[in-house]
Formats: sequence, structure tokens, C-alpha cells
Amino acid sequence: MTNSQSSVRVSIADRNPETTGAEIAASLTPPPQFTDASFESYRPDPAFASQQEAVELLSAFAGSWGVTKSSGGFFGRKKKTPDVKPGVYLDGGFGVGKTHLLAALWHAAPGPRKYFGTFIEYTALVGALGYANAVESLRGSTLLCIDEFELDDPGDTMMITRLLTELVASGTRIAATSNTPPNALGEGRFAAADFLREIHAMSGHFTTLRIDGEDYRRRSMEGHAEAITPAEYDARLEGATSSGLTVTDDSFDTVITHLAGVHPSRYIKLLAGVGAIGLRDVHELSSQTEALRLVAFIDRVYDAQIPIHATGVPLDEVFGGDMLSGGYRKKYLRAMSRMIALTRGS
Repeated sequence: MTNSQSSVRVSIADRNPETTGAEIAASLTPPPQFTDASFESYRPDPAFASQQEAVELLSAFAGSWGVTKSSGGFFGRKKKTPDVKPGVYLDGGFGVGKTHLLAALWHAAPGPRKYFGTFIEYTALVGALGYANAVESLRGSTLLCIDEFELDDPGDTMMITRLLTELVASGTRIAATSNTPPNALGEGRFAAADFLREIHAMSGHFTTLRIDGEDYRRRSMEGHAEAITPAEYDARLEGATSSGLTVTDDSFDTVITHLAGVHPSRYIKLLAGVGAIGLRDVHELSSQTEALRLVAFIDRVYDAQIPIHATGVPLDEVFGGDMLSGGYRKKYLRAMSRMIALTRGS
């Protein structure tokens, strides 16, 4: 390997990014792949009517903003704005375009203060700023978009309920996506029955729509994530570096270990400037904690659309034991779908 090549081959384990609350708030915009997302560019599957219904619901939600106009001159009576709930909640499987629609709503909403982030980014914002300062930071925004809405512990349940209630009371509208209906959030992960009042109070903010459909990433491909030989791995990384890309080159264990020391809200910074990811000796995971960290990491890799080259076990086979039958099943299935796409160039 030449010096020029080695200068763009790096290790994820050598990166220890820090982030501030102000940086998290500034980054709350749609991922790059959804920069131009619109209702018009969404392609509903005609076999599933709920996808077109979602477009119509969100278009109406976006259209309910705006200044009320007078009828009858300056002192005329203002037209009544549509009576809508302050939030919309898109429940559905992975790969049906929920994030595209959420980003399209964000683009359609009036600015300049509107936010788009994953659930984990909002919890990180609260952690960095403190609850009161986080509320003040978000107060006055027109729209708060929450992608991948999940409640994995009682503390998050209480915090997000309070946050949404305060923001809705101040006039902010909420839009969220999840693989779980709002009344079922937390099931299989903690004693959700102990927090039903909070969960039901939160769900009352939303008009909920179930979006059915097939995973669009699997429509164009079958099989598993691509696992390549060591020789193919070296050739691909060599080709990527010779073209000037910054490429990471790590063993799977090295990355899994390093993720344990980095807060998930900072995973995106691990990927700054990276054009391709190399993972050697991928194997099945037995720890659910490690598996969930990998899911969060893959979500950020997918947002950044960075291809993965990997040896060993196909990445979609790393979730071992009874992980796929537990409370995090949908998270794992989403990650598997994304890893297939990232290793197969789709």
C-alpha cells in the first residue's frame, strides 16, 4: 500500500468524536438522501392503498399551516383553519417509505425553525442540554419530526411525554414514524403496563395511520447481505482508496467494542468523510446490547449511504439466539434489510 493510499484508509476505532447540544440541534435536518424528498417524488405501491392515504394525510396536514385570510376587507372575519390534531403518526413496517414521507412533510412545513431527527437524537439533545434547556431550544418551532420513534425504557417514556406535551402546548406540531403503534410502544421491553397513562397521553396527540407494504429494498433483490473473500475485500478497499475515498478498515470485533464507548448520538460523527466501510471477520452476536448498538450504527451508515464491504458471516445473519423473536424484532429486521442494501449496492 502506498503512502497516498494509507492516508485515506482509517480505523473507526481511532475516532472518538465529541458533540455539544448546539451541534445536535444544528444537525436536526433530514439525512442527505432525503434532501429533495417531496410528496410528488414518493412512489406509492398501488397494491397497498394505505401508502396513497399517507400521502394525502400528510399533504392535508402540511396544507393546514398558513396565515388565515380575511373575507370582507381588513376588518373581515377570518376563515376558520382546519381542525386537526397537533401530530401525525405513521406506523408501518420498514422499507415502505415512512422516512421519505416524514422528510417531505419537513420540507413542506414553514420555517425557519423546524427539526428532523431520530428518537435517539432528541434524547441525546436532552442529555446534552438538560430537560429545561432542551424544551427552550425547541420551543417556538413549527414542526418536530421524530423518525424511528421507540420507547425502550421507562425514563424515555416519561421524558418524551413531557417534552411533546410542552411543545404541543406552545404551538409546535409533531410528526413521527415507528414500527410500533403508539399504544404499543415499549411492549416486550419493559413493564409498559406501569406507564400506560403516560403512553396513552402521548398517543392522544397523534392522528395515527398504518402504512402497509413490502420492503422496497427487498423488491429489487433477494438473498443475504454480501459476504466477500479476504482477497476480494483487499481488492475493493484498494480500489476505493486509489480513487481517493476515505475508507475504514477494521475487524468486526474492533468496531463492536468501540461502539460501546461512544454514545449512539455521536455515531454519525464516526462516519464523517468516510466513503466506504470495511469490516473483517463478521460473526454472529450473542449479546443483545451489542446487537442494538450495531442497529443504531447501521441506521447512521444507511442515512449516509456508505457502502459496506465485509468478510465472514453475512451481516444480516449476525443477530443470534432468540433476538428475532423478542421485543426488538422489528429493529433487527430493519437493520438486516439495510445491511443487505449497503453490501449489495442498492
